[in-house]
Amino acid sequence: MTTAPLAARLTRVQGPLFFPVTPYGPDGSVDLDTLRAHVRAGIDAGAAAVFACCGTGEFHALTREEFGQCVAAAVDETAGAVPVVAGAGYGTALAVQYARTAEEAGADGLLAMPPYLVVADQAGLLRHYTELAAATSLDVIVYQRDNALFTPETVVRLATTDGIIGLKDGYGDLDLMQRIVSAVRRDAPEREFLYFNGLPTAELTGLAYRGIGISLYSSAVFAFAPDIAIAFHRALASGDDKTVGRLLDGFYVPLVELRNLGRGYAVSLVKAGVRLEGLDVGEVRPPLSEPAEVHVKALAALIERGRALLEELA
Repeated sequence: MTTAPLAARLTRVQGPLFFPVTPYGPDGSVDLDTLRAHVRAGIDAGAAAVFACCGTGEFHALTREEFGQCVAAAVDETAGAVPVVAGAGYGTALAVQYARTAEEAGADGLLAMPPYLVVADQAGLLRHYTELAAATSLDVIVYQRDNALFTPETVVRLATTDGIIGLKDGYGDLDLMQRIVSAVRRDAPEREFLYFNGLPTAELTGLAYRGIGISLYSSAVFAFAPDIAIAFHRALASGDDKTVGRLLDGFYVPLVELRNLGRGYAVSLVKAGVRLEGLDVGEVRPPLSEPAEVHVKALAALIERGRALLEELA
């Protein structure tokens, strides 16, 4: 098993970042065997890292015991082949508990999601993530979105905090992100700080983020159509903008339009896609709801269209 730091391993990745769904059995309990199969299929398909129990994995719906079991299952199934990053969230005290559970389960790092509900100022956010980073030996990626939005000055402070190795952006303000990247480069040049495009269906904005030097991104599509996700990733990484454009126009833009038809579809539609591909991962837990059947059928047709596009491009 590799012992290289998480930042170094993520810097060298050559494939999509995999955010598996969390499967549930008929009785609603976590189905660890199916989770293992899901993780194994992702690794075999070329995942560069596994982000377990994060947004797509319904972190919000898991007890701490379930969370620990799922992270441990993902760690065991990867067997060190790729890093495993686990979610952590809620208020500082609970986030620390989840972080320590992830560390005990063998995770390589944490994706620190926004604090629950409250809208904090920059000093409060900085204190929250600093305390979380100090609570374990795990490397931390801070997730910017919703009520956790940062000024460039705050990100410089985060970047110079021991244990914090990166920022995942789920907000989508490219002007802000350019100023953040520039500020860290100017004020903390000695730090190897990573940036991730964390928008839902991040492929849609891949070209724009690549333009400011951000190449790492989360791929929800990889969870149910890894062949399409990998083809896009290779085209984007190699500068094959013609292929990128064809896949955007023929698959990703229609997917985003479909995703926008329902609340929670960034999770529930992905889970429906995994079921369409033959793995019974169950339904989403409340407060999320299942997508409308007409939308699931539209997703099935869209996956078929995406694969037909791959054949044309080949």
